[in-house]
Amino acid sequence: MARHLLVWDAPNVDMTLANIIDGKPTAKDRPDLAVLGDWLVEAAGTDDEIEACVFINVAAHVAGPLRGWVMWLLEEGFRVFAKPKQGESDVDDDMLEHLWDRLDEGDLEAVYVGSNDAKAFADPLREVAGRGIAVSVLGFAEYAGGLTDVEGVRFVDLETIEGLFAEPLPRITLETLPDEGRWFEPTGRLGGRVAT
Repeated sequence: MARHLLVWDAPNVDMTLANIIDGKPTAKDRPDLAVLGDWLVEAAGTDDEIEACVFINVAAHVAGPLRGWVMWLLEEGFRVFAKPKQGESDVDDDMLEHLWDRLDEGDLEAVYVGSNDAKAFADPLREVAGRGIAVSVLGFAEYAGGLTDVEGVRFVDLETIEGLFAEPLPRITLETLPDEGRWFEPTGRLGGRVAT
C-alpha cells in the first residue's frame, strides 16, 4: 500500500481564479473539490491511502460564512487546516511543513500540490521529485510561472480535470489553443477611449 497526498492552497487558487474571472469568485465559479476527490481516487491504486488536505487562511469577517464550506469538505473526505488571517499571513509554510512531515513518515508515492505559487513551491517540489516521488502541480498554466516546467514535476492545468468547473473559464490561454481555433470575446467597450 502506497500513500498519496494532496495539499490544496485555497487562498492562492481563489486569488488566481479572481484574476481569471476579473472579480470575486462565487461558489459557481470555484472548482468542485468533490470532483477533484474523485480524480485523486481514480489516479491512485485500489489499495492506496489518499490524504487530501485543504489549507485555508480565515479572515475574521468570513469565518461564519466559511464554516459551511469547511463542514462540506470534511463530509467529502478532505482534511482542513484553518489558520487565522493576520496581516500578510499565508498557509504556504504550513503546507510545506505538512508535506515534509508526511515525506518523513515514508511510503509516500505521489504528491499533488494545488497552487500557482512558484516562489513557495518550485524548489521544494523539485527536491521531493528528486527523491523518486511522483509530484504533480495542479494550477492555471498562465499564472503558475515556473511551476509549469519544474524538472521531474508534472503540471496539470485545473481546467483539464473534467467536471471540475461548471462552465469554461474566460481564460486567454494561447498555449493550449484547439486545432480549430478559438474566439475570445471582448471585455471592454469598443471606442471606450473616445471622448463623448
